[in-house]
Amino acid sequence: MSELVNSTSPGTSATLTVRIIKSFIYRTERNLVLHGVDLEATTVHQLKEMARQAILTRPEWRPYRNILLDTLKLYTKAHGSKTNNLIINLDHDDWIFEDDSKILGDLGFENETEVSFFNRELYEQFKLNPETRWDS
Repeated sequence: MSELVNSTSPGTSATLTVRIIKSFIYRTERNLVLHGVDLEATTVHQLKEMARQAILTRPEWRPYRNILLDTLKLYTKAHGSKTNNLIINLDHDDWIFEDDSKILGDLGFENETEVSFFNRELYEQFKLNPETRWDS
């Protein structure tokens, strides 16, 4: 039996998907794929800064520059189950990474882990009324 891809890549060169969420109500999100992330040395704060830097410097991310992104939450690990909610998992608030100084590997990050990056205030509002809209 072949090994799963999340265990064959070293923790010092992982691929992570950061789901940048602009709007919960309109399900506006885009995936930022980061390659070569050192899970044994990178902190939560550094991961946030990598994502912010990509948003600020890459032209395709221009529509996302006006949102305050301040919170990371685990979405899924490789080969794990995903939530029924297409924008974010509303359960498991214990999956929110509160301590910016923690090392990703110590938090259980593996190759191909997916995390959501969003505005905490908008998330809390959405949790109170998790309805989505399609009209403008």
